[in-house]
Amino acid sequence: MDKSIEKSETNQFRIVFPGDLNDHETLFGGKIMQWMDEVAYITATRFTRKKMVTVSVDDIHFKIPVLSGSILQITGRIVKTGNVRIVVGIEIYAEEMFTGVREKAIEAMFTFAAVNQENKPVRIS
Repeated sequence: MDKSIEKSETNQFRIVFPGDLNDHETLFGGKIMQWMDEVAYITATRFTRKKMVTVSVDDIHFKIPVLSGSILQITGRIVKTGNVRIVVGIEIYAEEMFTGVREKAIEAMFTFAAVNQENKPVRIS
């Protein structure tokens, strides 16, 4: 199997604890953005095996509120590659801990650039 295809997806699971909530008793947006960026970074780095930096975050859609006790599956997939930049799509499914009901909660697009040790752009391939 092509190694780049094999490394084009990353999955991470997290549980939402009370300390992760905002004043509306739902998952704090800044916390989930951190988790999404982390998974997107891992996905981009595994795919390119280069030093990567976040360039932009686009099209974040918060589809449903995420509550304490939810189990989250955060999936990053390579969507597009260029000479220097790569786009990682993130999907998050929230699963109710005791019923197992799953629903897509959040999706977003993260763009990364490959850089050298001086943080100058470099070609991915």
